[in-house]
Amino acid sequence: MIQNAFERLVTIMDTLREKCPWDKKQTIQSLRQMTLEETYELTDAILDEDWTNIKEELGDLLLHIVFYSKIAAEQQQFTIDEVANAISDKLIKRHPHIYPPAEHTEGLLEVKSEEDVKRNWERIKLKEGKTSVLSGVPVFLPSIIKAMRLQEKAKQVGFEWEKKEDVWEKVEEEMEELQSAINQQESQLRQQEELGDLLFSVINYARFLNIDADAALEQTNKKFISRFTQMEAIAAGKGQTLNNLTLDEMDTIWNSVKNAKLENE
Repeated sequence: MIQNAFERLVTIMDTLREKCPWDKKQTIQSLRQMTLEETYELTDAILDEDWTNIKEELGDLLLHIVFYSKIAAEQQQFTIDEVANAISDKLIKRHPHIYPPAEHTEGLLEVKSEEDVKRNWERIKLKEGKTSVLSGVPVFLPSIIKAMRLQEKAKQVGFEWEKKEDVWEKVEEEMEELQSAINQQESQLRQQEELGDLLFSVINYARFLNIDADAALEQTNKKFISRFTQMEAIAAGKGQTLNNLTLDEMDTIWNSVKNAKLENE
């Protein structure tokens, strides 16, 4: 059933590439930005746990995978079958605790937890020729996600705090260093560096709390948008705009919106 559904999609892509002017015109470069947009739309749906949209956005991403593979096949680079087989081979190779290799692999841990799986994954990648455990982190990832991935990668080789209390001490240390740079009127670049260190530490602390820092910030973004637009609506209902209100007046409306939300929860 899955195979029939996938073959149907591949066949449709073949037809569109042959007959549709828009699809015929696309290149891997023209698709790139659209792929990024589809990925973010999927992450939004995941944050909202909107299963209907998750299904739709997964379909859009699957289409892009098939589309890239079709273009690659036209240029005699690779086929969709090679894409699927390559990831299957990689999964088998990097899960020796599930698919034991024909030859014993030195340096791997006995798998007793998900952390052992992650550590083995990084060790296998190094054996495959990676020069650094950090080399698999994409350069152009959004900064918060990149920080999370860098910290998680470093953890796999033991470069990690032992407990969350130690991480919080680091957060407080970075806060003091930022405040010191501000108080001593150090350069903007220096203050930026200290702020970056503080943010990196806070993201690290979030990891120790098993909180997705990017998801947490996005939830706060959505909460701010909701409350701010309610402020605008309340002001408009009184024949005013926020531009005409003082900060104290806006704070009063903000707090009323916030308290109303808390009462409904």
